[in-house]
Formats: sequence, C-alpha cells, structure tokens
Amino acid sequence: MDTLTTWRPRILSVLRMVAAFIFLLHGTQKHFGIPATERVTETFSLSWIAGVIEIVCGLALLVGFQTRAAAFLSSGLMAFAYWIAHAPRDLFPTNNGGDAAILYCFVFLYLVFAGPGPWSLDAAMKSKS
Repeated sequence: MDTLTTWRPRILSVLRMVAAFIFLLHGTQKHFGIPATERVTETFSLSWIAGVIEIVCGLALLVGFQTRAAAFLSSGLMAFAYWIAHAPRDLFPTNNGGDAAILYCFVFLYLVFAGPGPWSLDAAMKSKS
C-alpha cells in the first residue's frame, strides 16, 4: 500500500476538522463577535439561526460526532444561504461573494457520503461497539 493510499482516510479527517473549524468561526462571529466584526446579527433573524446551526454543527463536525447528520444539515444550510443571500446579487459566485458557501455545501455533502474519517468520535464509538 502506498503512502497516499495510507493517508487518504486521515486526510479526510483533517479536511473535516479544518472545514468545521472555519465554519464554526462563522457562527461564533455572528453570535459572540469572535473573531471581531463590525456586523451585528439581529436575534432570531435568518443570519442568527444560521449562526446557531454553524456553531452546533461546526462543533459536531470538528470532533466527528454524528458527522453525516451534521454534514447534511450544514450542506443544506450553505445551499440555502447561497440562493437566498448570494445569488440574488449576481449570477457568478466570484461576483456575489458566494464561493465559500458553494465550497462548504459540496465539502459537507461529500462528508455525508464519505463519513468522518478515522480521527473522529464516530469512529471511536464504532470501534468500542
């Protein structure tokens, strides 16, 4: 078995953790202003609800807990965000600021099918059963 094949499942875990961490930061920025921002999110607005999902699913994805469900919800959120917040501005993602939403959508969709990888709570719980 070559090195690339050996590392493939581990890199899947790394992809999940990096994407989850950055996704989580979007939620913490909306709710706690961390990292610092000048934007204010109104309580119970669509952006505020998205922040809740970003925090909860971001944490779940970061540690690899209920990965497929969290990734499915996150993928749907990003598809929704793209069509509601970005696409009306312009057709092209590079012009409407929606390229990150599209990437998140498809990375999370990939995780629905690929799973969390070996470095996850899901994998640890599966090995104990």
